[in-house]
Amino acid sequence: METTLRGVGVSHGVAIGEVRHMGTAVLEPPAKQIPAEEAEREQGRARQAVEAVAADLIARGNLAGGEAQAVLEAQALMAQDPELIADVERRIVVGSSAERAVYDAFASYRALLAGAGEYLAGRVADLDDVRNRIVARLLGVPMPGVPDSDEPYVLIARDLAPADTALLDPTLVLGFVTEEGGPTSHSAILARALGVPAVVALPGAGEITEGTVVAVDGSTGEVFVDPSAEKRAVMEAAAAERRAALSASTGPGATSDGHKVPLLANIGGPADVPAAVEAGAEGVGLFRTEFLFLDDSAEAPSQEKQIVAYRQVLEAFPEGRVVVRVLDAGADKPLAFLTPADEPNPALGVRGLRSLLEHPEVLRTQLTALAKAAEGLPVYLEVMAPMVADRVDAKAFADACRAAGLRAKFGAMVEIPSAALRARSILQEVEFLSLGTNDLAQYTFAADRQVGAVARLQDPWQPALLDLVALSAEGAKAEGKSCGVCGEAASDPLLACVLTGLGVTSLSMGAASIPYVRAALATYTLAQCERAASAARAADTAEDARSAARAVLSGE
Repeated sequence: METTLRGVGVSHGVAIGEVRHMGTAVLEPPAKQIPAEEAEREQGRARQAVEAVAADLIARGNLAGGEAQAVLEAQALMAQDPELIADVERRIVVGSSAERAVYDAFASYRALLAGAGEYLAGRVADLDDVRNRIVARLLGVPMPGVPDSDEPYVLIARDLAPADTALLDPTLVLGFVTEEGGPTSHSAILARALGVPAVVALPGAGEITEGTVVAVDGSTGEVFVDPSAEKRAVMEAAAAERRAALSASTGPGATSDGHKVPLLANIGGPADVPAAVEAGAEGVGLFRTEFLFLDDSAEAPSQEKQIVAYRQVLEAFPEGRVVVRVLDAGADKPLAFLTPADEPNPALGVRGLRSLLEHPEVLRTQLTALAKAAEGLPVYLEVMAPMVADRVDAKAFADACRAAGLRAKFGAMVEIPSAALRARSILQEVEFLSLGTNDLAQYTFAADRQVGAVARLQDPWQPALLDLVALSAEGAKAEGKSCGVCGEAASDPLLACVLTGLGVTSLSMGAASIPYVRAALATYTLAQCERAASAARAADTAEDARSAARAVLSGE
């Protein structure tokens, strides 16, 4: 009998197929004592396992490239954390086996993360995955993960570690469903990059029996268990219609009456460029530069290394717009040479621009590298700072850009509510705004984007978030400047129309979402988008806002 479940749709498309479940977690190793003379051997085993797992994560990242590479390299650094390794070795000295010492040390660190505020609690899933990989290697058992199957299937898991998501084979994994996670979790972002339909934060997903046929709608978040023939036919027809619309839509982003809305790509490095070009991106709206700095957490990359990487991206978009975000370190992206190790709540501490202003030499080197990388190229380079709180921050960043001889537009990311509320003030110092809706939602609702239990507050359709977007866009218009969106909100085709109606001047997203957004914008006039935006802001809940906008655009 057909039943309907609802989670959070995070990656567009429809998947219909049999369920396969992710392998179960590694069993807890026995708590047996070892003789003192074996301690040195066990410590060696532990170190070898840690290095092997770190190397495997880095290799997976190199294969996957882009977003996935940065995430997996961060996990490798987590595996090699000196304090964790020291704790493992201490436990071995007092009699624990290597596998038990790893298990207990990670459990202790896990408890610290879980109690350190919701932002860091979101790293628990990544930590558990690292622990499981090390313990599995020490026990000599296969690492539980994506099931083996010769036939395509829909994958169901409690959560998906980035290492698993990054290497999913889209020819076999039709789509995936998780019980945990949120719309801006690592797995959601990587799913969009892969173009795999996905639904997260779906309670009870793990109870769906292996082999059951499900139909997954990655746009609405609906999962139909044992769908009827009629339902399958309707969904397949809708999917075919959507594919036809995508094929028919080409060229620059614009509404049906010609209002231009440049569609840009979010990228993590040179490896993401080919997909962005293929999708018809009109430039880059968010170049995350963290990937370079995660290669070695002990020190910042040299100016020369940065120049090479930046120039690769700039050369791919001749006469296009490339917006570079300077290093956004701190919180869930700690760097040993830059971020404090003892902050009680890193998400509310020294992160983003705050870290760079405390280490001006790191900022100066990056800005100088960007200036040199752009020399002689016809690209329109724009550089923006993360976590700008007020005009003081904006001025400090603009002054640093000028001091480095950077010939580019300087901008500020709107990720903190104060920046949206005081947009006009900030725009006295910089030339554009870019809304990072992921963090803006997180700070507006005090809701960690990695925690499934608060996923509803991370929904970019929340009317309060739309109000802050509107405030930013209105402030930019009043100052005669631009205001784009580079957060994951821009990847939702319906919401992209609403953002356009709110006055946003450009939209940046993962490359896989660009055709969907282009097709949606081309369907409606600017006036329709504005009416949809007004209807969404008048609602009281995210679900009502979404329904109200859809009703306006469908002419109901």
